[in-house]
Amino acid sequence: NAEVRGWYRGGINLKYLSLVVLTFQNATLILSIRYTRTLPGDMYLATTAVVLAELFKMMACFAVIFKEKGSMSGLIEHVHYYTVIQWKDAVKISVPAILYVIQNNLQYIAISNLEAAVFQVTYQLKIMTTAIFSVFLLRKELIKTQWIALCLLFAGVAMVQLSQSDAKSTVTSDVEQSPMLGLVAVLLSCCSSGFAGVYFEKLLKGSDISLWMRNIHLAGYGVIVGLFGVYWNDGATVSEKGFLFGYNGWVWWVVLMQAFGGLLVAVVVKYADNILKGFATSLAIIVSCVFSVFIWGFVITLQFSAGTALVLGAVYMYSLPKPQTNILPA
Repeated sequence: NAEVRGWYRGGINLKYLSLVVLTFQNATLILSIRYTRTLPGDMYLATTAVVLAELFKMMACFAVIFKEKGSMSGLIEHVHYYTVIQWKDAVKISVPAILYVIQNNLQYIAISNLEAAVFQVTYQLKIMTTAIFSVFLLRKELIKTQWIALCLLFAGVAMVQLSQSDAKSTVTSDVEQSPMLGLVAVLLSCCSSGFAGVYFEKLLKGSDISLWMRNIHLAGYGVIVGLFGVYWNDGATVSEKGFLFGYNGWVWWVVLMQAFGGLLVAVVVKYADNILKGFATSLAIIVSCVFSVFIWGFVITLQFSAGTALVLGAVYMYSLPKPQTNILPA
């Protein structure tokens, strides 16, 4: 029947395929960044990695639109219409684009200074920031269960951070690591992510622009703003050692994961409901904890476990479907 055909393509259940993709993307990217930021030797510049990821993302979106239109003239006409003719909408996209670039750079700082498992748990505060911005900017209403979930989320993250306050890093690296700097970076990243996501959602209401064209605009602004960040923060190093200083196979893997992983998630996420997304987040946290133990000797304490359990429960509670009653005013 139609429902079965909707969920299956070639014998593969797309709902559970989306779960695998979401979990893989959430866990692998963080673990890979952490690995590259703790390797001995020359350290690559995070600002250049952000720019390259945006550039590859834009190229991929151009390729998809080219395939859809069937010709270069069709591609040019499509991009011209949504970029030049509809220039006001294109300009509005600059706000979330700038915030996403800031967020990506902050993530590198945070992951460089926090264990992968700690970052994964703490980064779930983006659920809280997104919820708060949604209430104030989109006038959304949260039910009692969601407010409780946000409180549990905050308590769980606080427990995880307190469990690390006296912990010493077991990673041997040439890079100095500051847990406090990492915490500040991840908190700012959560705020940037929350506001950008809500602002982007507000812009897209009633818009007929495609996923691929939206990402071209986001990536285009991202490249421009990212290059400014390279010049401002690492201009002297790039002039002396080159744009690709410190790059190796693992760094290129991270860049490609950032560029194409996000697009892949955007494609499959329509097959995943909120509960499935929450489950994928929980699995990613567990995977990050397990790999952190085996790769970096991360010690899972009772307090960390309790805090993580609260966060996992909060993610699940927040993703539950809303009932028709029991709604609190914003």
